[in-house]
Amino acid sequence: MDVRDELRELASAVRAWAEWQAECGAEALPTVSHPADVLASLERKPAARGPGRAAPRQAPAPAPAARAPAIAQAAPPPFAVAPAAATTTVSASPPAPPAAAASAAMPAPGPALTGEARRNHLAVLADTVKACTRCGLHASRKQTVFSRGNPDAELCFIGEGPGADEDAQGLPFVGKAGQLLDKMIAGMGLKQDDVYIANCVKCRPPNNRVPEPSEMASCVPYLQEQLEVIRPRVIVALGGTAVRGLLGPTDGITKIRGKWRLYRASIPVMPTFHPAYVLRQPTKEVRAMVWSDLQQVLKELGRPVPTRGS
Repeated sequence: MDVRDELRELASAVRAWAEWQAECGAEALPTVSHPADVLASLERKPAARGPGRAAPRQAPAPAPAARAPAIAQAAPPPFAVAPAAATTTVSASPPAPPAAAASAAMPAPGPALTGEARRNHLAVLADTVKACTRCGLHASRKQTVFSRGNPDAELCFIGEGPGADEDAQGLPFVGKAGQLLDKMIAGMGLKQDDVYIANCVKCRPPNNRVPEPSEMASCVPYLQEQLEVIRPRVIVALGGTAVRGLLGPTDGITKIRGKWRLYRASIPVMPTFHPAYVLRQPTKEVRAMVWSDLQQVLKELGRPVPTRGS
């Protein structure tokens, strides 16, 4: 079959599935733990058809990707926060969905920028952010906080918003939470040049409070444009606010951490605890949960998982 015919069939099936969701009263696309589940659901649900509308032809459902058994106990993290508490068994989540399958769920919206063009686009966007007055946060900021890291990186870490140190330096994650994030990145066997780091909001909320919905709505489009330019292979969402900024309303971080989601039906997202939470709850259990999440990220990227002492 011609590739264009296959794409037309897929688009027709997705449209029929979306119509079926609308008839059931769904207000948004549901999140799934694996891209194959979305395709499989297209085979299970009947398409809604109007008068004179033919039912779309259904392609055979792809075989679900193999799932490895759950790990009985997560390996000790190679980053330390505080003296270890009593040992607690932590069940790891299912392994990461293949990046190729995730990316195939939705075609790229346009040609990817590379090299100098990518950096130039981000520089112009950063200047736009500096002049932004879309919400009230601009009135109390010292400076905007755009990003740090490598825009060519295949892994992005997304947080909530700047704190006092970030507001002073103009860089994300440079305070105590940022120092722990750097330890986590090093513990993964990665360098600073291997990642790109940004926040949902670019100005510090007063007293480091959680950004209000209107502030998020004003600022998240900047993050979306950043991600569109960078097009990472994997995103790590640090905390519940980052998850909501990327994916919209969802369950709390304690329920969804360690479970893969998809950003715009194309980029795998791993929700995990914010480093600031780990600093407040420096137990062995919490650190093991975060390390389990980061292990899944490494596996999705095809990188080796460091062992203790390596």
